[in-house]
Amino acid sequence: MPFPNILIPLACLALLVAGWQMGGWLGVAAAAGALVMWLLLHYTRLLTILKRAAERPIGFVPSAVMLNARLKPGVTLMHVVAMTRSLGALQSPKNEQPELFRWSDEGGSHVTCEFLQGKLVRWVLERPVGDGQPAEAGGAAPPAP
Repeated sequence: MPFPNILIPLACLALLVAGWQMGGWLGVAAAAGALVMWLLLHYTRLLTILKRAAERPIGFVPSAVMLNARLKPGVTLMHVVAMTRSLGALQSPKNEQPELFRWSDEGGSHVTCEFLQGKLVRWVLERPVGDGQPAEAGGAAPPAP
């Protein structure tokens, strides 16, 4: 069991104990109310993210290149879904680790992300090559005549 999975319940218990020591049952009720509010805030955020993602096609992102630039190792799958506002297309067998998800754009570029225990481990951007020539970095002026 990872450390944060133990730390959160211990912090909740410590808050309840502190509430008891400060104000008896009234303090416990106040601490419990604060914990319920915290849980409701996270639940609302989760539902908002999933509602936005449900309104878009699975695995679609406006720009795979921009998604590639914004990704960082260690972010959660929910964070990536919030960034893309789309659920990723599952590429790996269901319920097996690591999980592979792909987001594609209209230009044919796609980002394949590998998640281990819900955290981003690595990702790969693949861009299409047109007319047998490599894609240019762009931005250079044409040569003078």
